[in-house]
Amino acid sequence: MSDSDSSGAAKRPIDIQKALKGISYPADKQTLLDTARANGADESVLAALEALPEQEYASPADVSKGVGNEE
Repeated sequence: MSDSDSSGAAKRPIDIQKALKGISYPADKQTLLDTARANGADESVLAALEALPEQEYASPADVSKGVGNEE
């Protein structure tokens, strides 16, 4: 298994958490996306965040859980 997934989905939680560095929780989906863009997140991370349901996320674990359930 490789970390680089050709489907473009960001599966490594560390990449998503790096993209969300400095965010204050709770945060809604738009805040997650804005923070990731400001931190220079790559397209796979942004795509994973865009696939999240519109809701408030209380912690990094909530975001990771949401991304993991997108399949």
